[in-house]
Amino acid sequence: MEDSDLTAHILVDCSKPKIRAPKAFIQQGKISLNIANSATNTLLISNESISFKARFAEKSENIFVPIEAVLSIYAGENGEGMFFEDQSVKKKTKRPNLTLLD
Repeated sequence: MEDSDLTAHILVDCSKPKIRAPKAFIQQGKISLNIANSATNTLLISNESISFKARFAEKSENIFVPIEAVLSIYAGENGEGMFFEDQSVKKKTKRPNLTLLD
């Protein structure tokens, strides 16, 4: 996104465990976070989590988001991006047991 001069944001489901984000900015159980290089410090994105430092209301905060809590990544300018399935729903859904018959 940054290569296209767009600002990357993530939408986070704050009902998931282990999230560290400023509670004052959580609305309806979700928070939108600007993860552009210009808005973050020490941004680290891995297969398990996204973490960085950012300023909220002039106060520096350490942010930690487990990957399974990320609902989408999108461009702030136009809202286009990728939206992800809730993986916990998939895990709870039972698959039918099928048996091959001759």
